[in-house]
Amino acid sequence: MGGFFGVSSQSDCVTDLFYGTDYHSHLGTVRGGLATKGKSGFIRFIHDITNSQFKTKFEEDINHLQGQTGIGIISDYEDQPLIIGSHLGTFAIATVGVISNLEELSQKAFNKRTTHFSEMTGGYINPTELVATIIAEEATFVDGIKNAQEKIKGSCSILILTDHGIYAGRDKLGRTPIVIGKKDGAFAASSETCAFYNLGYETEKFLGPGEVVLVTPEGVEQKSAPLDKMQICAFLWVYYGYPASHYEGINVEAVRYKCGTCLARRETAAIDVVSGIPDSGTGHAIGYSNEARIPYARPFVKYTPTWPRSFMPQDQSRRDLVAKMKLIPIPELIKEKRILFCEDSIVRGTQLRDIIQRLYSYGAKEVHMRPACPPLVYGCKYLNFSRSRSEMDLAARRAIEKLVGNVNADLTRYTQSESGPYNEMIEMIRKELKLSSLKYQLLSDLIEAIGLPPEKVCTYCWDGREPS
Repeated sequence: MGGFFGVSSQSDCVTDLFYGTDYHSHLGTVRGGLATKGKSGFIRFIHDITNSQFKTKFEEDINHLQGQTGIGIISDYEDQPLIIGSHLGTFAIATVGVISNLEELSQKAFNKRTTHFSEMTGGYINPTELVATIIAEEATFVDGIKNAQEKIKGSCSILILTDHGIYAGRDKLGRTPIVIGKKDGAFAASSETCAFYNLGYETEKFLGPGEVVLVTPEGVEQKSAPLDKMQICAFLWVYYGYPASHYEGINVEAVRYKCGTCLARRETAAIDVVSGIPDSGTGHAIGYSNEARIPYARPFVKYTPTWPRSFMPQDQSRRDLVAKMKLIPIPELIKEKRILFCEDSIVRGTQLRDIIQRLYSYGAKEVHMRPACPPLVYGCKYLNFSRSRSEMDLAARRAIEKLVGNVNADLTRYTQSESGPYNEMIEMIRKELKLSSLKYQLLSDLIEAIGLPPEKVCTYCWDGREPS
């Protein structure tokens, strides 16, 4: 997914930029980048952070960065920020999101016979470079951002570092958040509010869908008003977001407690202890434990110093290795126990299958699973949070194919909770994972836990609903 941070300050911005960007490390582990604008012009550093923490790679670079404005990003895979020369002037740009019509937009640019792109490894075009090209088609940065928002399918939130400040533009349907922070002498634009607290910023406002602002040391000037329709990604609260962060003013950890509460209220199984798959499952499990008044325990503890989040590596064998090595069992808390685990979701199920088997090997009597969201039936095409190369990687889709022998089955039948097809799908997944029981969160309970009107939340991966 990725996350970015920009700061415009009356004094040197480098320290805030460095730490503010680092507070987005939970959103990506492949590329990191920083760019500043000072008296000597633009300065930029980009590093591969696949096998090293962001701070480690950039701690020497910050001695060479200088300026009162800067942007930084933790990216899924592409080099960012990019420094672009154009008729608008020189600018640095960083983007977050997924451009699902990247090939179409690239071809339209090629058809003009005046555009070329540098290729990434594998022959891919850097999406951020394409966005910069679309922006430069217009007479102003604001018109350029609006042009990109209109043409891009998927999602794309943007930070642009210029001579006169930082332009921040949230994607058209608000799938990816941008929040403005303020402290004496500085304003910042961030994907995550957790980047603000220890740097002394207070949350000033959340940009609305499609809203564009100019951030300077003096304040935040609205350049384009927010649109009415919003489709913020619900998975930000379920999994992606850091517990200390807020989106639309709603805290991530508080929502996870509510998710656990909803799961507990519908429970029928007899269990001894409640646990969560670290880290994001922990909040859901605490909420469950508090509501059910059943002890919370940690039969697995996460070794955090060196292992990244296991969804991030592209290679499945690497993901499985990370998932196994980072979780260390505590046999005394497993043996002869009926354990109920809360998990943020079941995506592929491959890592979960190994965890369950390890629990049984350490003497667990029963293992129950309670995902905090409904079954993932559709692959995300807006943020690509599941990192799946194919929808058939999803555990729910594999179960459906086994049930009906048809990859083109009517999927809506499997999104209706407690229907016959739905129950058959869940039972198939339960058997595959060798669980004692498996019950998913109801979509209505998840929306209630988040607290936003249903029409403002993207639930496509669960029910296939797209904005009208």
